[in-house]
Amino acid sequence: MTIAPSQSPSLQAPGSGEIEPLHDAVERLLRAADAESVRNECEAFARCLLPEARIAWREALAEPERGLQVVELGSDPQTERFLELHTSEQDAASWADMIGWLGRLASARLRQLAETANLYEAISRLALAERLQRALYAIAEQAGAEHNMNDMMSALHGIVGSLMYAENFFIVLYDAQNRTVRFPYFVDSVDPDIPDPEGIRPIEAIENTLTWHVLKSGKSMMGASTDLEKNLPGPRVPIGPPSDDWLGVPMKRGDDVVGALVVQSYRPDTRYTQNDRELLTYVAQHVQTALERRQAHEELERRVTTRTAALREANRVLRQQVLQRQRGERLQAALFRIAELANTSDSIENFYAAVHRVIGGLLYARNFYIALLSEDQNKLTFPYSVDELDGVREPRELGRGLTEYVLRNGKALLADREEIDRLNRDQVLSTSGARSLHWLGVPLIWNEKSMGVLAVQSYTPEHTYSARDQELLTFVSYHIANALQRKYTTESLKQAYASLERRVTERTRALALANRDLREQIAERERVERRLKYETLHDSLTGLPNRTLLLQRLEQALNHYRETPADLFAVLFIDLDRFKVINDSVGHLVGDDLLFQVGGRVRACLKTRDVVARLGGDEFAVLVEGITDPQAATHIAERIIAQLQTPFRLGAKEIFTSASIGIALPTQDYTRPEELLRDADSAMYRAKAEGRHRAAVFDDRLRREALLLLELEGDLRRAIARNEFVPFFQPIVDLEDIRVVGYEALLRWRHPERGLLPPAEFLAVAEDTGCAEAIDWQIFEQVARQARALTRDEGFISINVSGSHFRSPNLDQRLLDLFAEHEVPARCIRVEVTERALLENPAQVKRILENLRQHGVGVALDDFGTGYSSLSYLHQYPIETLKIDRSFIIELPAEESEGHSTAVVRAIQALANSLRMQVIAEGIETESQMRALRRIGCRFGQGFLFAQPAPASKWLGSPLSLDA
Repeated sequence: MTIAPSQSPSLQAPGSGEIEPLHDAVERLLRAADAESVRNECEAFARCLLPEARIAWREALAEPERGLQVVELGSDPQTERFLELHTSEQDAASWADMIGWLGRLASARLRQLAETANLYEAISRLALAERLQRALYAIAEQAGAEHNMNDMMSALHGIVGSLMYAENFFIVLYDAQNRTVRFPYFVDSVDPDIPDPEGIRPIEAIENTLTWHVLKSGKSMMGASTDLEKNLPGPRVPIGPPSDDWLGVPMKRGDDVVGALVVQSYRPDTRYTQNDRELLTYVAQHVQTALERRQAHEELERRVTTRTAALREANRVLRQQVLQRQRGERLQAALFRIAELANTSDSIENFYAAVHRVIGGLLYARNFYIALLSEDQNKLTFPYSVDELDGVREPRELGRGLTEYVLRNGKALLADREEIDRLNRDQVLSTSGARSLHWLGVPLIWNEKSMGVLAVQSYTPEHTYSARDQELLTFVSYHIANALQRKYTTESLKQAYASLERRVTERTRALALANRDLREQIAERERVERRLKYETLHDSLTGLPNRTLLLQRLEQALNHYRETPADLFAVLFIDLDRFKVINDSVGHLVGDDLLFQVGGRVRACLKTRDVVARLGGDEFAVLVEGITDPQAATHIAERIIAQLQTPFRLGAKEIFTSASIGIALPTQDYTRPEELLRDADSAMYRAKAEGRHRAAVFDDRLRREALLLLELEGDLRRAIARNEFVPFFQPIVDLEDIRVVGYEALLRWRHPERGLLPPAEFLAVAEDTGCAEAIDWQIFEQVARQARALTRDEGFISINVSGSHFRSPNLDQRLLDLFAEHEVPARCIRVEVTERALLENPAQVKRILENLRQHGVGVALDDFGTGYSSLSYLHQYPIETLKIDRSFIIELPAEESEGHSTAVVRAIQALANSLRMQVIAEGIETESQMRALRRIGCRFGQGFLFAQPAPASKWLGSPLSLDA
């Protein structure tokens, strides 16, 4: 297709001197950088031909100028403005070809500029998305990092700073239960009053501040701090210096506000945009998740530390008890030995030597002696003595030595070299012989008198004695004294031995009981641990493995498959058909019993090594290992389906059920066990969609469908945020004179990659994901904004309201408020509802429609004839218009003969006439259909015969009649 002008005589009139400026103007036009440059170059080109010509922009809703000939050269897709040439009618006719050629050049350049702008905008959005994704990854990594909370807060500050200006940034945490706030992180280049990161203050301390309003309202705020404070209710409470721009967004857990992120600017040239607001709102939720994960991690570490300290202290106490018991056992053994020696030693000399060995087992006793008073108690004898330096100790008169000191006082003496020298200087002692560094002596007492001394000593600093050694030797000395006394008095010895044996028996029994209790506690703890581990990995109802254990086994099987791809396995996802009906009809107890028996039957269909797990509700999963080919998994699934088809006997009832099974087989693309389980679940839903009671294998088509569905869900949510949904308007005409009486607003999606999409390609997914109502309100908003210009306050626009909207009790008020906001007369709007919407909640739907009708809004029943077509609700609801479904219009005969569809349409028209309702025929595509409707008496219609749906810009300023 060429854009060169045709060579008419009129175009050859200018001379060569006039052609050169035209060429320059064309070159400049093709290089124009924006729409205004295009207008200037077009004007320069036109004036080369028509000196009086003028080129100007006209807005889409503006009326053309009168008095001059106006020629439309093209439109700007970016602003929806029209480029028009204003000249005299004679000049326009003379240069019509050249003007048309100029218009095609201008339109082509405007489209190129629009496409370039769209491309730059898409690149900017992609760059922003990549920065946001990197920031979210960084926030997620901070939640699991090892550094402390302050470092994590600084890192979060840096992440936010990478997305927007955040030199001044703080985080506030809000405890709604205790009504307190805390500022764990606060950085401000101007404000010197930095709050304590660990300080907790009541929420009233910041009442009526900007931060307080964000926490209380749960909504973000943006603007200069002084302007925001003026528009807020309550007294102004400024805290900190005023900022040129302030942006705060809440952090939420569900619907509860738990904190806020705030950035502010003290620079007049640095402002925040709506994009920054949306970006910080999105980032705030991820920061909240990271903070909660980090706080939970620190709380877990604190509890582990506390528990570890408690266990360490208990272990220390236990070790001390063990040491004490060991010492007690050694002491018991020593006492046993002394008592035994008293009865078995054949001589007193052997007894003394044996006592020395026993004491040597308890403490250092290389230098040891026993001193006894003589019978007249005037001399000190040494019946037993072993010493490194004093080899022989002769009997002596009582003097002032260490031994005599212990005898006189009847108390033990523990002394080092300094203490002995001090006693000598004080003339308390007068020692002789070898000088010891440490000396320990205890009295031997019987009959309440000190009859001798038991002493040990050390000549080297490596061996010292402590108070515990003194206590131990004192205790032993009592038994030695008793043993000595028993040597002299047999009867006394027997009594002492009996008493010792009784005490030893009691102590041994106590130790045995303590040991038995300890073993029982250990056994009980091990039993509880085994039980907890079993309950963690098994379902409490069926006793089968749960999701956790299944995923562990799946991960093992997947790892083995990566090493040995020839060893196949399969994952079967089982869902009982109509289980909810069984639960609702016979009760949950019978339903639980059914689940228990289903688990047993599935288990009976498999090998011992295979795993059957209950995932929850009526969902089971099976891991089948060791299969040779994919067909084997299908045979197992069919065997399970056949087994479950046998009726279940539950008490006095016989229950029938069936199952739908999805099968997923491993490939090298799988990296996590959850992915296999997800794909098996998708295959199960395909089995249900194909009629239930069957098995389906997950394949590439399902994977592509799942990926496309996931991508479409994401595109829908982004499209709502970017307002990509637009209304297209299809005229509704009077069939007699083809006059436009109104429009029906139809939904379209301007997808940035796939182009313009009709509702059939995305509406079902939008309804499943809960996006449909938000999309509809965007359309309602745009229709209300364009309604007055389209209807010219005479016609009407029909909007389609789905049944889900009627679940909201204030739908009527929201619509009326929307119309009032845009000053749209209620008579210019019609609400189209389907028969199904009327039946879902009749009372509420009737109230809403009557309120709309009372305010002047029209009500039309869409697709009449394809649903219940009940006559009972035609007079119950305030319906004024019936729309005949296109399926009846398509079947209308071309000739004047009567067919089935003709009879149905005629009956609907007659019914509407009797109820004084309008009838609009949908889907008129041929002249014969229009003539048949005229014969029947149908007055209004719409369809491709008259016009296809188009944007509002096409119909603005158009005549009110169409050429059919």
